Amino acid sequence: MNRSIRAIHKYFSLIVSIQLLLWTVSGIFFAFNKIELIRGEGYMLAKDKISFLKSPEFEVQSSDVVTVMKRLDKTVFIVKDGEDAKYLDFRGQEIEKLSYEQSREIVKTMTSLTPTNVYEINQKVAGSEYRGRVLPLYRITSYDKNNEEINVYLNPYSGKIEAIRTLSWRIWDFLWGLHIIDWSERDNINNIFLQIFSLLALVSSITGIILFFRTVRSP
Repeated sequence: MNRSIRAIHKYFSLIVSIQLLLWTVSGIFFAFNKIELIRGEGYMLAKDKISFLKSPEFEVQSSDVVTVMKRLDKTVFIVKDGEDAKYLDFRGQEIEKLSYEQSREIVKTMTSLTPTNVYEINQKVAGSEYRGRVLPLYRITSYDKNNEEINVYLNPYSGKIEAIRTLSWRIWDFLWGLHIIDWSERDNINNIFLQIFSLLALVSSITGIILFFRTVRSP
C-alpha cells in the first residue's frame, strides 16, 4: 500500500513540480508589485474639476445610459443602448474622430508622457495589450522621463485613455498567462489545463500528507 502511494506521489509530483514553480514565481511577482503601478496609473496627472460648456439639446430614451466627458475643449455625450454606443455633441450630432495631433495633445495634458507616433487599431487580436477594449482605438507610442517606450490606448471619439501598457505590465501579463496556463489569450481561467494541474497538485499534496503520517507510524 505504501509503495503504491509513494509511486503515485512520486510521478504526480514530478508532473506538477514545474507548474508549481511557475505558480510560485508568478505569485511572488504579483505580491511584490502594486497593480496600480502595473497598469501605469502613476503616469496619469491629477484631473482638474470639469466644467461642461453646454447642456444637451437632444432627447434621451429611458433605456439609454448617458455618460458625459470632456474632450479637449468639447463636451462629448456617450449614449449607450446595450452594447452599442454613440458619441454625440450637445445637438445630438455624431462627432468626428480625434485627429492624430489631437490625440497626442490629450496624452500630453493627461499624462506625464511624451507622445510620438499614432496608429489606429480596428482589428481584435487574441492576447493583445488592448484586449477587452472597444475598437477602434488609437495606440500612441510614448516615452517617459527614462526614455522607456510606453503604449497609450485612447478612444478616438471620447478621448478617454483606455489603457497604458509598460514593460512591467507585459511581464505581469506573461506571468499571468503562465499562472492560469493560458499562454495565448491569457484570459481564460476555466481552461482544461488549469483544471487538470490543479487536481494533480491536490492529489500530490494529499498523497504526500498520507506518506508523512504512514512513515511516522512505521516501526
